[in-house]
Amino acid sequence: MATKSGNFRFASSSTTVVISLALVLFMLGLAGWAMLNFRNLTNTLKEEFGFQVIINEKATEANIQTLRKELDASLFVKEAEYIAKEVAAEEMKKELGEDFVEFLGDNPLEPSINVKLNSTYVNNDSLEWIKSEIQSMAGGKTVKEINYHKLLFEEMDKNSRDIGLILLVLSALLSFVAIGLINNTIRLSIYSKRYLLRTMYLVGATRAFIRRPFIIKAVRQGVVAGIFACLLIGGFIIVLVKIFPVLLFNQNQNQLLALMFSIILLGVLISSLSAGLAIKRYLNLKSEDLHL
Repeated sequence: MATKSGNFRFASSSTTVVISLALVLFMLGLAGWAMLNFRNLTNTLKEEFGFQVIINEKATEANIQTLRKELDASLFVKEAEYIAKEVAAEEMKKELGEDFVEFLGDNPLEPSINVKLNSTYVNNDSLEWIKSEIQSMAGGKTVKEINYHKLLFEEMDKNSRDIGLILLVLSALLSFVAIGLINNTIRLSIYSKRYLLRTMYLVGATRAFIRRPFIIKAVRQGVVAGIFACLLIGGFIIVLVKIFPVLLFNQNQNQLLALMFSIILLGVLISSLSAGLAIKRYLNLKSEDLHL
């Protein structure tokens, strides 16, 4: 009966550690997933931002083709779409609901190229440099002017930095609290074995020999807790995407796999490190302090 009772307490203690660790990893995983989604959303918005490059009336077709090729070859360009003046007129007609060309007797619109930028280059430090780079392309005489919504970009950039900083601080605080909770849970699970640890040490067992089974157990607990946390996160994401289908466009399979792997790895690192520190503490205690 005593053996069965001891085994039950041992299993119960291990289960408590795994569940506690899994729930903490679940919260950390959600924080990481939120940050990934925010970054993806920010990058999507940035890549919708770009320049309208107005072509000089005197530019030849060869000049325009050279400009388009240079834009396509540029690292900061995601997409460059040429809009001929006739196409621009047709789009304007649809918006106005009337033929303004017939009314004016001429098409006043100019050909242009709508340039969308790669999100990496959409920042205050790069925009003016990119603008001057485009201005100098195709001999420097093809581009008449370059327009972009500077105030809109500055507001978007400021808001994204502020929200990103808030998420980062919250994630850091959550990580600090989570690591503390996991560490205390594992220390409590090892606390009941402190006399056994001390006895093994006194009869000549090395620290490495004593530590090894506990570290192996902690690694297993970390892996199980990490997998359980990943399943919870996966289920949470599936439910949330069904409720808010728009979130589906922000999901990146490679990022999610990397996040899941990081959660399992974090569970193993925290649990094994906490177990190692707890064992070291109890081995360093004096015999009379074990009763405290």
